[in-house]
Amino acid sequence: MLRQLFSIARNTFVEAIRQPVFTVLLLMGALGLILNVFLSAYSMEPGEGDNKVLIDLGLSTVLLVTLLLAAFTATGVLSEEIENRTVLTVVSKPVPRPVFVVGKFLGVGTAIALAYWVLSIVFLMTIRHQVLQNASDDLDWPVWAFGFGGAAVALLLAIGGNYLYRRSFTSAFVLLLGAMLTVGYAGVLVFGKEWVLQSPLYEFTEDEGKTLQIAVGLALMFEAVVILTAVAVTVSTRFGQVMTILISFGVFLVGLVSNSLSGWVNSRLSLPGGVGIYESIAAVFTADIGFGLKLVYAASKMLYLVLPNLQFFWPADAISQGNSMLHDPAGNFTLVPLVTHTGYGVLQTVALVCIAVALFQRREVG
Repeated sequence: MLRQLFSIARNTFVEAIRQPVFTVLLLMGALGLILNVFLSAYSMEPGEGDNKVLIDLGLSTVLLVTLLLAAFTATGVLSEEIENRTVLTVVSKPVPRPVFVVGKFLGVGTAIALAYWVLSIVFLMTIRHQVLQNASDDLDWPVWAFGFGGAAVALLLAIGGNYLYRRSFTSAFVLLLGAMLTVGYAGVLVFGKEWVLQSPLYEFTEDEGKTLQIAVGLALMFEAVVILTAVAVTVSTRFGQVMTILISFGVFLVGLVSNSLSGWVNSRLSLPGGVGIYESIAAVFTADIGFGLKLVYAASKMLYLVLPNLQFFWPADAISQGNSMLHDPAGNFTLVPLVTHTGYGVLQTVALVCIAVALFQRREVG
């Protein structure tokens, strides 16, 4: 069974990164991150304010692009197989349906992880470069040289492999891009802005460890990406591409505001701080308000209870406000919040994959 699971996951991964839309969206996301360096210079708070905008735009770009990639990839490797009946070649063999679904999720998740890695490296390079606030500002040439140099090497090698050995250009390019940008970012860490050698840890320790906080935030946000990937795979077991994209975006948008909606209801009902979710739901139905308003409040609470709370994984606010994700309010090092959020993400992902398995069990594929 493990061999079957690995084979399905590997084939799904290869099929995912071969899709032209995967490469196109990945390059568009990288281009958007690069353009953020120039677009962030128009905030009302020049200097540090511009760089805060750069962080917010960068994190938003990475999250939105990976969400699109998850939706398109999931439909490309699952719903289209169901619609084209090619899934019959797998499930007709002694391959359990749960293994098929879990293997598809692992394959799609690995492809999304590769894209997220590429976008994260590009984003960290833009953070090192910072915003160009004036026309006289100098470019960070090590960032441009290693960044575009790595991308150029990946492109040339992918073209050569396609021309000489008939290898898939898109899959080779994506894999090589991940490898070359990793090497390129290592070069950026070693060379300063004026091509001066520096410690590889310098970027993570200067400016009160802001780059380290951003890296931790990216790792935390990746857990939200995994949840959204599980949502896309779950939806694609029953719906096509358009509905998968719409529902995934709906879960994404509501997941970002569900915590605020729940807090808004508590505020409207004048509930004390720290009240439990079930106590607050009970308070909705016992409150002296109209029936229609009760339905609105109850719906807000149910959205918070059922859908993933993606606000847990959004690090931009903490980074912009200078709050460390590795220290408690007293300044002591702690991993408790990260472990707690990771546990929540794992439970949400497992629950969604189980729902996907249950939905696919009764799906007619013949």
